[in-house]
Amino acid sequence: MTLTAGDCSVPMAEPQESTGFMPGFGNDFETEAITGALPQGQNSPQHCAYGLYAEQLSGTPFTAPRGQNERTWCYRIRPSVRHTGRFCRIELPYWQTAPHIVPDLVSLGQYRWDPLPVPPDPMTFLQGVRTMTTAGDVNTQTGMAAHIYTVTASMVDEYFYSADSELLVVPQEGRLRFRTELGIIDIEPQEIAIIPRGILFTVALLDGPARGFICENYGAKFTLPDRGPIGANCLANPRDFKTPVAAFADHEVPSRVVVKWCGGFHVTEIDHAPLDVVAWHGNYAPCKYDLRTFSPVGAVLFDHPDPSIYTVLTAPSGFAGTANVDFILFRERWSVAEHTFRPPWYHKNIMSELMGNIHGIYDAKPEGFLPGGLSLHNMMLPHGPDRSAFDAANSGTLAPERMPDAMSFMFETRFPQHLTEFAAREAPLQDDYVSCWTGLEKMFREPSRD
Repeated sequence: MTLTAGDCSVPMAEPQESTGFMPGFGNDFETEAITGALPQGQNSPQHCAYGLYAEQLSGTPFTAPRGQNERTWCYRIRPSVRHTGRFCRIELPYWQTAPHIVPDLVSLGQYRWDPLPVPPDPMTFLQGVRTMTTAGDVNTQTGMAAHIYTVTASMVDEYFYSADSELLVVPQEGRLRFRTELGIIDIEPQEIAIIPRGILFTVALLDGPARGFICENYGAKFTLPDRGPIGANCLANPRDFKTPVAAFADHEVPSRVVVKWCGGFHVTEIDHAPLDVVAWHGNYAPCKYDLRTFSPVGAVLFDHPDPSIYTVLTAPSGFAGTANVDFILFRERWSVAEHTFRPPWYHKNIMSELMGNIHGIYDAKPEGFLPGGLSLHNMMLPHGPDRSAFDAANSGTLAPERMPDAMSFMFETRFPQHLTEFAAREAPLQDDYVSCWTGLEKMFREPSRD
């Protein structure tokens, strides 16, 4: 089977990407796999070229303000409404959706997990998702869920889309290929992929088992944060986000389409491969981003800035400056602040913080926070550096220092994150995590009264 991209046929294994495009900013992108497949000047002509069907995918209400309106026109071989039967409910018991509150679980606490072992048995992307926390309410399109995935087998003649959420995929080990309706995206550790709600895709392994993290965003779509006084450059730049070019499969084979809707999973049968969009244009599309292109900013004299300066993407809420979800990145960088406690300070936060380690050693937790691991510090729960990090920062010489080659991230939300049964009872929870702060003994000395 081949996919066609541009003017030439290429194997399905060869993705092609456009550059310099960030969906959701009102700028349209266009691509066609066959010359002349994309109409010019009219979105839905009476007769589309090559007998294609015109179909619009809307990511916002029709009347959203022009700068926020998101939609893509697809010109496809068959309309996506065509399937052979009604939807039937299926179970993916490890994938949970908010609201999901287990009464006898205590989510208030400092929690940390070791990496989830990769299973020896065949497990596809859908089968391999394990929900760790949920927040908010999918029915009101607020909040998020945090998952770990482990994949040991490619999806075959099976396709999926989420009507509930946008998926932010963060690989930690192994490469994945996302074949989407709008083209192919390959991602590897230190890259991310963003799959908008409603976009159909299938997932294949490229070189052995894979493990990583997913932020399932129920709310407003991820976008770039405002830079404010930072100005026009640094942090994540739109030019580094890449979308796929049009690619299609015209292949008649019995297939399954799985849909996630209001927390439930449903399947229907179709008689063809549904990735048959020959051309498309719009601003609602999957994309990938290389985290190594993120340009951090920081203090160049004294004091420790808030971690919000490391925000890669934000999903806004109805409150200005308060995110439904933020995706924050801690990568290698220079630390130069003088007369300053350089690691994150001890604090309580209105936001709930779930952190994951992609690789290396996180400076505030030099012991125990392993690549592939997670930690959770829920809203208004105190947390901060462990004893060894405190001692090193308190006694070290404050010369310019390059932070080690490491990369961690945070899914931060304004909602409390509730543990799932899997997170509390099956995942490799570190029962002794809270002991990392027990060595922070009293050092206070009252001044002499003499």
